[in-house]
Amino acid sequence: MAERKAAGKDDRNRGIDPAQAARLLQSVPPVDREAENALLGCLLLEPTCLAEVHEFVRKAEDFSDPRNARLFAAISSISDTEPSWQVQELASKLDAEGQLESIGGTDRIASLIEAMPSAARAAQFAKLVGSAAHIRELISTATEIIHDAYHAGQDAEGVISRAEQLMYEVSRSRDTMKGSTLQALLEAVMEDIERREGGTSRGIKTGFYEFDDMTQGMQPGEMLILAARPSMGKTALALNIAEQVALRGTRTLVFSLEMSREQLVERMLAAKSGVYADKLRKGALAKEDWNQLMRASNELSEAPLHIDDTPGLTMPQARSRARRLASRESGLGCIVIDYLQLMSMGSRVESRQIEISEISRGIKAMARELKVPVLALSQLNRAAEQREGHRPRMSDLRESGAIEQDADVVMMLHREEYYHQSTPDWLDHNPEKRGLAELILAKQRNGPTGTVRLTWDNRLTRFKNHTGQTGSGGNYEAKPIGESQPPLGNFSPGRATGPVESHRDGGGPDDLPI
Repeated sequence: MAERKAAGKDDRNRGIDPAQAARLLQSVPPVDREAENALLGCLLLEPTCLAEVHEFVRKAEDFSDPRNARLFAAISSISDTEPSWQVQELASKLDAEGQLESIGGTDRIASLIEAMPSAARAAQFAKLVGSAAHIRELISTATEIIHDAYHAGQDAEGVISRAEQLMYEVSRSRDTMKGSTLQALLEAVMEDIERREGGTSRGIKTGFYEFDDMTQGMQPGEMLILAARPSMGKTALALNIAEQVALRGTRTLVFSLEMSREQLVERMLAAKSGVYADKLRKGALAKEDWNQLMRASNELSEAPLHIDDTPGLTMPQARSRARRLASRESGLGCIVIDYLQLMSMGSRVESRQIEISEISRGIKAMARELKVPVLALSQLNRAAEQREGHRPRMSDLRESGAIEQDADVVMMLHREEYYHQSTPDWLDHNPEKRGLAELILAKQRNGPTGTVRLTWDNRLTRFKNHTGQTGSGGNYEAKPIGESQPPLGNFSPGRATGPVESHRDGGGPDDLPI
C-alpha cells in the first residue's frame, strides 16, 4: 500500500508526458447544455433577472452551443434599451437581424419557455454555465502555454512569466466585469468621497503628515516616482515608507536591485532603534544599544514586509513574483522598486531609452493589474548639478520621458545642505536649512503639487516629519521604543499587525551613492 502511494506521488510529481498532453488536447472541453437551456428559459420568462445572471455569465462566448450564444447576445442587446421586453419583441429583433432561424426559430424559443416553470433558479443555472465556461477558458489558456513551451527555444524564463500572467488573468477573469456599470461605479466613488469627508480614505498612509495631506496617501493602482540625484537619500526614504506601511499591517514587497536585504534590514534597525548606523557598521555597541536593537527587532519582526534583492531583476520577473504574492490569501498592498534604471526587460531592445520606456509601462501595468500603489525610485540626470540652486525638475528624469508620462505622482528629493558641505560657515548663515529635506511634488494626476518639508538625521539614516509640522496626524513627536517589550524574535515578515502609533519616523538620508 505504501509503495503504491509513493508511486502515485512520484507520478504526480513527474506530471504528464508529451504524448499524454497531446491526447488530452484532443478531448472535448466540458459543457453543460442543460444548464444553458434552463438559463435561457429563465431569461425568456423573466428578463429582469439578467442583472443577477451577469454575476456569473458575462458574455455570449460563455455558452458552448452557438445557438444559445446568439440568443443570449440578443437578450443582452435588447435589455440594454428595454429591460422589460416581451418575447414577441425579442423574436422580431432576431427576425429583423436574420438570426431567428439560426437559434432554432420561434418553436425553440417556445420550448425553452415551456421547460421552465419559473425563473427562481436563474442564478443557480448561471453559476453552472459560468463554471463550465471558466474551465474551458482554463483549458484554452493551458493549451496556449503548452504551445509557447514547445516553441520557446531557450527562453524558459519568458515562457514561465507569460504562463503566470495568463493564469493570473484566467483566475481574475470572472471578476473583471463586477462593478463596471456606471451606477455601481458612482456608488463606489460616492462611498470613497464620504470616507474622505470623515477623515479617512482608501489611500495608504506613509506616516509623513504633509505628504499624506497633499496626496490622501498612496492610492491603489497608482505609479509613484521618487527621483533624486545620488546621495540625496531616496533609498532611505523609500525604505522608511515601506516600513511604515508594513507596520500598519499592509503587506509590502520591496525589490532592491542595488543593496542586499541584510543591508536594508540593518538600516531599518538603526532608524527604528535609535542606535547610530556607524555604530552598527563598526560593531561598537554598548549594553543599552543591544537592548534598543532587540526591542526594535522584535517590533519590526511583526511587519509583513518582503524583500527581494535579486540582482539584475527583469520587469517580467518582478511582475511574476508580485502576482504570486498577491494571489496568496493575505494579498499584497504595496510595492517598492529600488531602482528603476537597474531593471531590464530581459530581452534585446533597440535602445536603452526604449527599454526604460517599456519598464515604465510595465510598472504602471503592474500597479493597475494588482490594484496596489507601486513606488519606483529613479535617478535624475546631471542637469541639476549645473543649475543654480541645484533644485531638480521633472525634465531631469534620466533616460526617458515615458516615466513622466506614465507616473501618477512624480516627487523629487532635494537637500540644499548637501551641496554646501564644504562651504565654510554656510550653516551659520542658513541655520533654517540644517537638517532640511524637501520632497518636491512636481506632478500629481489627481491632486495639487507643492513641496513637503522633512527633517533627517544623518547618523540614524532616518527621515521624519519636519519639526513643528502639523497635519492629519497632529504634531510630530519622535517617540522612543517602549520599555515593556517582549524578548527578541526572529525577523520573519509574515505576520500582519495593526497600526503602530508609537512610530512616526523612519529611514533617513543615506550616505551611499543611491
